[in-house]
Amino acid sequence: MTNDSPAPQDGFDFALIGAGSAGFSAAITAAEGGARVALIGHGTIGGTCVNVGCVPSKTMIRAAEALHAARAAQRFPGLAGEAAVTDWAALVAAKDDLVAALRQKKYADLLPVHEGITYIDDGPARLVSGGVEVGGRLVAAPKVIIATGARPAMPDIPGLDDVPTLDSTSLLELDRLPKSLTFVGGGYIGVELAQMMARMGVAVSVVCRSRLLPRTEPEVSSALAKALRAEGITLIEGVRYEAARRNGPDAVLTVSQDGSARDLVADFLVLTTGRTPNTEGLGLAKTGIETDARGAIRVSDDMQTTRAGTYAAGDVTDRDQFVYMAAYGAKLAARNAVLGGAERYDNAAMPWVVFSDPQVAGVGLTEAAARDTGLEVKTSVLTLEHVPRALAARDTRGLIKLVADARTDRLLGGVILAPEGADSVQTLAMALKFGMTTKALAETIFPYLTTVEGLKLAAQTFDRDVATLSCCAG
Repeated sequence: MTNDSPAPQDGFDFALIGAGSAGFSAAITAAEGGARVALIGHGTIGGTCVNVGCVPSKTMIRAAEALHAARAAQRFPGLAGEAAVTDWAALVAAKDDLVAALRQKKYADLLPVHEGITYIDDGPARLVSGGVEVGGRLVAAPKVIIATGARPAMPDIPGLDDVPTLDSTSLLELDRLPKSLTFVGGGYIGVELAQMMARMGVAVSVVCRSRLLPRTEPEVSSALAKALRAEGITLIEGVRYEAARRNGPDAVLTVSQDGSARDLVADFLVLTTGRTPNTEGLGLAKTGIETDARGAIRVSDDMQTTRAGTYAAGDVTDRDQFVYMAAYGAKLAARNAVLGGAERYDNAAMPWVVFSDPQVAGVGLTEAAARDTGLEVKTSVLTLEHVPRALAARDTRGLIKLVADARTDRLLGGVILAPEGADSVQTLAMALKFGMTTKALAETIFPYLTTVEGLKLAAQTFDRDVATLSCCAG
């Protein structure tokens, strides 16, 4: 299927492989700059985020939060039987409607708006000399951007092929709620979906090789683990995955911890151990494009691959695996590839969020990462019982940790674990972007009874005991 003008054989200024958030970002950027763009489909238009990632998971997580809050307020013991199934079916249907609407409005409907974009969806794409081969014909273009995304990874566990498994995509497509699930992996996808399913009334276990959210601060991992266990989730950290097997209809995962083995039995194993870049069939090796140990395409700071004139962006690369960073990197790639730009990828003040409850949101360096760079570091850790908003809301689960350079007092990073943490992290991102010190943050005026006020209090904690201050003092 191709738009009327111009025909692919006529040639383009550049070709994009992948029609997700990264592909559209690059295509629109280039088209607005006057370039002729071939946007080559790879999978469902819209890519991961709108179809099977951010949008469907977050709308279902929000619904699970509402159910959890309602049960807590009314002291209901939990969903069970037909009530849970009915609620789940309605939720899945509503999710599908939202996904379809956004896919149409934010992707498909944009194609005719930008006259310089020709959408091509005639089959698999492969890099060749002079451009991209699609469905047996050449799409001629001197520059190419690869934005084919990624998919759920399959962990290397003996026997896994023979047991009932789900991933982050198929979990959200179930026609009815299972009774029990074992989540394999404690990263952000596993944490979010495990808590969501537990709040839907499913018996949930989470197992992981190290700790929850291993890339964030250990204090945060520990506090979040406590919150999840308080909701009835079985959490087993520091395990080795030994084997998987089927026992009748059930999936059995054998793990070992401190030399002792145990079997975990559930309706399904949910595999949330990372993502694998979509590079099969692209002909990377034949064109000299290097990948890392994970299979991700290596790109330099200008988003160019090891093949001159070929760029890559998004989850298919060795860069940050977030939809907004995919769009950002793709925009840089388009500007550099065909619009004469010389821009460089910069993630120093990149905020990130885990949509658990409490939420986890951070930016910049962790304490360990800062020390690894050779910096002399100082930190402050403020638990939420010292934040008036948390006290007023009767929910003091969480903490705020800030990391700073001990010599210059400049902020290096921080993380917020709080029910409303996601809405506060951008303030910290701006502080890092503009080189604020802890003293400057501590002296900034914040509104009272807000979660973001906790950043001010955490900054004050470097030098004083905030427990000795009155409300709004300092």
